[in-house]
Amino acid sequence: MEDKTHLSIRMDRELHDKFQSVASYEGRSMSGQILYLIARCVRDFEKEHGPISPEDLE
Repeated sequence: MEDKTHLSIRMDRELHDKFQSVASYEGRSMSGQILYLIARCVRDFEKEHGPISPEDLE
């Protein structure tokens, strides 16, 4: 079984359409673009504050 979870967000139509345009320009689906941005955010956070340990996730 895959270890995946689901995230749902709400946004206004204009932001949605602009984000879709950015994702397309970057060659990603909207979901792929969101995952890319989340991973980059976590990477930047860990670079500044150190790795997030399993104990931090509890």
